[in-house]
Amino acid sequence: MDTDGLARLFGPEVANDAPGFFERLRAEHGPVAPVLVDGDLPAWLVLGYRENLEVLRTPSRFSHDSRIWHCFKENRVAADSPIMPALAWQPICIFMDGEEHERLRVAITESMARFDRRGIRRCVTRAAHQLIDEFAGDGQSDLVSQFAEQLPLRVMTQLLGMDEESGPGLVEATRDLLKGTETAFQSNEYLVESLRRLVAHKQASPGPDFTSWLMTHSAKLTDEEVVQHLRLVVIAANENTTNLTANTLRMMLTDPRFRASLTGGSMTLPDALEQMLWDEPPTAVAPARWATGDTELAGQSIKEGDMLLLGLAPGNADPVIRPDLSVPMHGNRSHLAFTGGPHECPGQDIGRAIVDTGIDILLTRLPDIELAVPESDLKWVSHWIARHLTALPVKFTARSPECGTASASSPGSVVPRQNALQEATTIGTDLEGETSAPASSVDAPRSRSSWWARLEKWLRGK
Repeated sequence: MDTDGLARLFGPEVANDAPGFFERLRAEHGPVAPVLVDGDLPAWLVLGYRENLEVLRTPSRFSHDSRIWHCFKENRVAADSPIMPALAWQPICIFMDGEEHERLRVAITESMARFDRRGIRRCVTRAAHQLIDEFAGDGQSDLVSQFAEQLPLRVMTQLLGMDEESGPGLVEATRDLLKGTETAFQSNEYLVESLRRLVAHKQASPGPDFTSWLMTHSAKLTDEEVVQHLRLVVIAANENTTNLTANTLRMMLTDPRFRASLTGGSMTLPDALEQMLWDEPPTAVAPARWATGDTELAGQSIKEGDMLLLGLAPGNADPVIRPDLSVPMHGNRSHLAFTGGPHECPGQDIGRAIVDTGIDILLTRLPDIELAVPESDLKWVSHWIARHLTALPVKFTARSPECGTASASSPGSVVPRQNALQEATTIGTDLEGETSAPASSVDAPRSRSSWWARLEKWLRGK
């Protein structure tokens, strides 16, 4: 690949206007564009919706094994490069294909399937109340730093069997390593060491948690495989769920289409989540796939060992499938936000439960919440993987903390399944995590949540 004049994914244009950057590349190169990553290393950025699916669904042509990347083979990637934590091969399922991928994937999905979905919601409810209690009396808050960035790992530390005090440090480390900063390597080391201590603790004292279930699964994962898969879960849960929470709250506070739909009763919170997953997927660019041989994609000549980055955000905005981006996508889950194919995100339903329940609790507690600054003052920071809202200042009527409303549940309330078939019927999911219970189920999508009527009444009075 001729690298002269290629756009840089680590450049200022991405940081200042990632959507515009993607569209410029699409106009210049079509559905697949040549780009440079850190160190001026060449890669292909897949911009088209169909082309992304083609890469995702054909691991025989586009492997997950980063060791075949010619830049690794040629020793062109610095050991402390900020892209190393995301691209360096590790003994985890996202870097594997075939039988070994299936062994590890089954261990993850079956361990996740042991959670009682209502137990997860109880964890989210408890964590959300704790966070809201910290700022409810102030009459103002930054919903990014005080809510969206804190909630996912408050929940995940419980699900993994960690103490709650571990959350803040893990939040900082995971966000730093994904930003590709100069300290990304050290942040990754901090995260891995924390998880190694957790595995050692669970060997001596197992419990009803994801870590213990993964360690004792019949797939017989090694300790290092367990640690690396816990790292994967923590990063994915924090990054994706934080962004989805912040983006959905921002849309609810600023988007006229949302308010018009809300007052008309045509949009529910699950609708809002799916709209955000189309318009602003929490991960804009997903690393990565590597060509197993010389091939062609959208007219581009891909060589063996070339790296392809999955443009989930530009893929969702592909004019071939969405000629009018203003048309609502309610109820349509065919977006690329959780990728697709054999490596589709196994924890997406847990992520949805965290966002859905967390926002429901927030708006029930603070129904008159509104943006405290002009929308034009909101700012984002972008890097090659994602675009983050830096702050979401809001104001509301100050209220006393409601400690008594917080669930008294502990991590033990997230109970393992004793009879998978029976519990699948009870909690509203089958073994693959798809909704299967009738509309009266506790976990069935709610056409009207408790805060909805309050918020609609408030909006109509504006």
